[in-house]
Amino acid sequence: MTDRQLRTDAALSLRPATPADVPQILTFIRDLATYEREPDAVLATEADLLRDGFGPTKRFHCIIAELTSEDTTTAAGFALYFYNYSTWRGHAGIYLEDLYVSPEHRGKGIGKALLTRVAAIAVAEGCPRYEWAVLDWNTPSIDFYHQLGAVMKSDWKGMQVSGDALAALAALSR
Repeated sequence: MTDRQLRTDAALSLRPATPADVPQILTFIRDLATYEREPDAVLATEADLLRDGFGPTKRFHCIIAELTSEDTTTAAGFALYFYNYSTWRGHAGIYLEDLYVSPEHRGKGIGKALLTRVAAIAVAEGCPRYEWAVLDWNTPSIDFYHQLGAVMKSDWKGMQVSGDALAALAALSR
């Protein structure tokens, strides 16, 4: 399906998520985990997403992509992001934590629309940097990101501490 067909068959809209979207956001997160070969890794609950996305201390922002055709509106994907800070640049940046489009809606320009909307938010808010991670085996996504001008960071490797290792590291604090 081409972008032109998308415009004539169904209207795409992007909007900020609301608390009512939390069940759908969690479904997208679980679907993404399955796609990324980690179906049992999701520990997040609806309560977690409500607290952190819509509570007094907002930890993330989310955009929902919807397709509307005739009288039916379907959630087709989402982008979840948060702000980070670059000490070298002296400005906040945006980190895209998750970008997901349901398989039946891929190839319709929805992923690009979500990715570019978050880029527009970054530019509008003066963020000089927009980053995300991609699994090294996810060639379709890597190719897609390269087509949009993204550059793979080759000198930096992501590091993570979690679970028991995080507790052990924290215990070393004085």
